[in-house]
Amino acid sequence: MGVDPGEKRIGLAVSDPLGVIANPLMVVGHISRDANARRIAEEALARDVVLIVVGQPLDTDGREGPSAVRSRRLANAIRKYFPHPVCLWDESGSTLSAKETYLQMGVSRKKRRGHLDEIAATIILQSYLEAHRPSRQEPFSPDEVKP
Repeated sequence: MGVDPGEKRIGLAVSDPLGVIANPLMVVGHISRDANARRIAEEALARDVVLIVVGQPLDTDGREGPSAVRSRRLANAIRKYFPHPVCLWDESGSTLSAKETYLQMGVSRKKRRGHLDEIAATIILQSYLEAHRPSRQEPFSPDEVKP
């Protein structure tokens, strides 16, 4: 599950069972760190998620600014309610990428409002999945797929 933590809203995304494609899931409103962590863990557990990736916007130097500290604190809070790994992933630029995606899709300005969070979460999760995908030296073979 990918998490895009914001000050007002939190975007959530999930991947397919094989961890290949990330998809938007929902946007939840910010209540408190503990309540948000509990809600994220509940949504993840209800979907048999085994890893939560929390976006953390690092500075250009790779250091934590105020938003990155909030992300780290949210990840730590999620760990209290979620029995599987919770990791931080640099999300710098994910919201901008989400805006660009909507513009490329031709989504009107009115429909874009409030929905960037789940798209940003999708971008964060997809970035993580691609970075952790094993590299393949040979082409895909249909024989590798198990029924």
